[in-house]
This record gives sequence, structure tokens and C-alpha cells, in this order.
Amino acid sequence: MFENVSFRFFRYRVPGAVIITVMLLSFGLFNQAVAVPAVNLQTESDAGTWTTWVLESGSQFRLDAPPNDATTTAEIAELLAMVGLRDEAALQQIAYWNAGPPAYRWNQIAINAMLKRGLPANMAFRNLALLHVAIYDATVAAWDSKYAYNRPRPSELEPALAPVISNPPNPSYPSEYAVTAGAASAVLAWLFPDEDQVFEDMAQAAVNSRLLAGVEYPSDVVSGLALGRQVAALVIEYGKADGSDAKWEGSIPTEPGYWTGENPAFASQGTWKTWALTSGDQFRPLPPPAYDSEQLAADMDEVRTFERTPASNAIAMFWEFGAGGRRIYWFWNDVGNRAILESGWNTHAPLAARAYALVNIAADDSAIACFEAKYTYWAMRPFQLDPEFKPLFTTPNHPSYPSAHSCISTAVATVLADLFPTNAAEVLALAQEASEARIWGGIHFRIDIVVGAKLGQDVAGAVIAHANSDGSG
Repeated sequence: MFENVSFRFFRYRVPGAVIITVMLLSFGLFNQAVAVPAVNLQTESDAGTWTTWVLESGSQFRLDAPPNDATTTAEIAELLAMVGLRDEAALQQIAYWNAGPPAYRWNQIAINAMLKRGLPANMAFRNLALLHVAIYDATVAAWDSKYAYNRPRPSELEPALAPVISNPPNPSYPSEYAVTAGAASAVLAWLFPDEDQVFEDMAQAAVNSRLLAGVEYPSDVVSGLALGRQVAALVIEYGKADGSDAKWEGSIPTEPGYWTGENPAFASQGTWKTWALTSGDQFRPLPPPAYDSEQLAADMDEVRTFERTPASNAIAMFWEFGAGGRRIYWFWNDVGNRAILESGWNTHAPLAARAYALVNIAADDSAIACFEAKYTYWAMRPFQLDPEFKPLFTTPNHPSYPSAHSCISTAVATVLADLFPTNAAEVLALAQEASEARIWGGIHFRIDIVVGAKLGQDVAGAVIAHANSDGSG
């Protein structure tokens, strides 16, 4: 079972500043050299024309022209006065927000908010898709206005103003960090109203860091915040109507051979509104084998006879409790973060925002498609087919076919592999491990894994097809 397999250890920082070390099965693929993917290092000057998700186009909310020369001169004087405020705390604030592209910190902030609340992955991916669609569409809108007006950065007009960081390679108005902060803080405040002021304070800290750094004008951040919030309002309306609050009013099958239990998890998710798919049933797989079929008997035998080892148990437990279950959204977004940073996209806000949106849309759509199939067929779990069989841990409270880990991980990994082809072997190996680990844990049949991976590939194909026609070329 473990021939030609190597293990690699990763250290991850999780909420509470705890660092955990996880062991990932690499199937030999991590030993390949991982190069930074080649990207077109332009400033994406045409990003304002890219296809949007909730906006009609990038120009829908085009801003009025930036302030005149007199106001600009006054703003430069204001920035020069702020140079004296650059104490150690200010420099740390600048460094924090400038550590990655504008979406980077907001992705972390959102994930920490959801981990703190113990949100299930199904809902977390839905929330992250909404967040990153808002950031992406707002970024496209910002680029439309940036290149409509081509406002120079402050230090380009006043050499005496020395910025703390390099000027981003795009026009100053509006601020891409402010647009992102406006969109993200508004969506998060709607999702988690008990912390609305916390998110607003974070948005103000983000934009203030750009002024302290000397790379943007006050009017850039004011207009950027307003634009981001305009886009967020549309995303919030979309979220209110996506069906995620629908109550399940169906019934659990009572005939022999079906899943049994109470309060099945996310039984209505298959009806939620999708992004790249036409509906949750677009790629519905064929029915699973009957509970008394030879195929399922063979699959049960594979699960029953699998020889568990400390290594296989550790990996299965990792994908259930470390990166899986309620935390799988953290894991895959962390993998995406690493790829974005390795690719040098810190100054390429549109590319980064697009990647975050595509990854989380793939996850959200694949979860919807997966649970649509689960509750169409109500397939039983291994412990239900063989009551004498004991899984490694408690089986999730929803039907077996297809495997959600296989659907989601394959969809996300396939999109990441398309976005970052030199990382493809690594991320696809992780998705394969996530799938196999469900058999090692004794909670899925082989057919669940195979069909789940195929469904994830189909969803990823729809997301990639959208990406290939979004004008980002």
C-alpha cells in the first residue's frame, strides 16, 4: 500500500498562535522541483474589462475623476505631514497589510472568523466565495477607474515624499487596498454582525497603512472604500437569495439499503445557487451500486480488510480533524495563499483576487453538486452496511455517495493546478491523499471516492472554462 510513497512534514500556524506539524503523504510527487509559475508581469492594465460575477461590467460603478491639481497639492502636504507619524507601530502596520496582495490578509481574517465560530466547511466555502467574488469584482471595477484616469502616485509628483514601500505598478486612484477593504469588511460585517465594528476598524487600519506608507492619496482610499462597499452591497443581495438559509422539509428513506440517521447535515444544499454551474444537478453522477450488489460487497471488503497503521491513521485523522471536516477550507486556502505568494503576485491585485475567487467558487459549487447527489441517492455508509465494522472515527452525518472530500479537494486542486501549473503535481497529490484517507478511516467506499473525484473534476472544468473566457488571457 505504501510502496514508492514518501512523507513530508509541514508546519502550519493556526488560530491562537499554535503551530502544528502535519504529515502529508506525497506519493513521491513532492520530490519534484517546484518552480514559480511564469506569469505575465504586466500591471494588468486591461483588468477593468475582465468578466465580473455580480457586476454588469467593470465600468458599472466607474468613479468620478480624481481631485484637481489644487486638491492634489493639499493632499500631498497632508501625506508629508504624516511622515512624522511613522513610528515602529506604524511601520508594523504597513508591513502587515503589505505582506501580500490586497486580498491576502482579508482571506486570513475571514477564515479566522469562521474557525473561531466552528463553521462547517459547506457554509464556510459559501461565505468565502461571496467574500472573494466581492473582492474580485471590486478590483475589476477599481482597475476600470484606475486606467480611465491614470493618476500618478504621490511621490511621482512630489519627490520629497519618500514612500516606505515601493509604489505599486499601477495608477493611484482608486486604492486597490481600500477597494478590497471596503468590499471585504462589508461582506464580513453582514456575515458576522456581532463583529461589524471589528471589521470596520480593520478596514480603516488597512487604508491608513497606505497613507502612512506614502503610496496613495486620501482621496484614493476614500473613493476606494466607497467603491468596494457598492460592490459588496450587490454580493450581499446575491447571498441573501442563494438559498443557503432554506429549511429541509424532506424525509429520510425507510426502505432497506439506504442511509439511516437523524437530522442529516446540509440536506438542502443541493438546491443552493451555484456560480459556474447552471445548477447543483448539472453533473449529477449515475446511481451508486445497490447495497446488495457484488460491487459494493467488494468495496466493503476493501474497507474492512485495509490494514491500518500508525501512518495511515495519522493521515486519515489529519484529513478529518487537521485539514478536513470543519477546517478543510482553511487548508486549501492556505495552499492557495502559498502559491500566490510564491508566484510574486503581491503587486498583481487582479490576478490574486481572481485566483481567490476561482478557488472558492470551485469549492462552493463542488460542495453543492456533491450534496445534491448525496441526497438524491441516500447511499449507506460502510458501518451501516456491516454493523460489525468499526471506522477509525465517527462517520459524518450524511450519506456516503459521493465522497465530499473527493469532490471538494479534487475541484480545488484541479483549479489550483490550472492557475499554477508548476505546482500541479503537489496539489493533485494532496487531493488524491484526501480521497484515499477516507477509505483508510473506514468512512467511505471506493466507488464514493472515484465518483467524487470525477464530480470534482467536472465542476473544476466548468470553473476553468469560465476563467478561460473571462478576458484575463
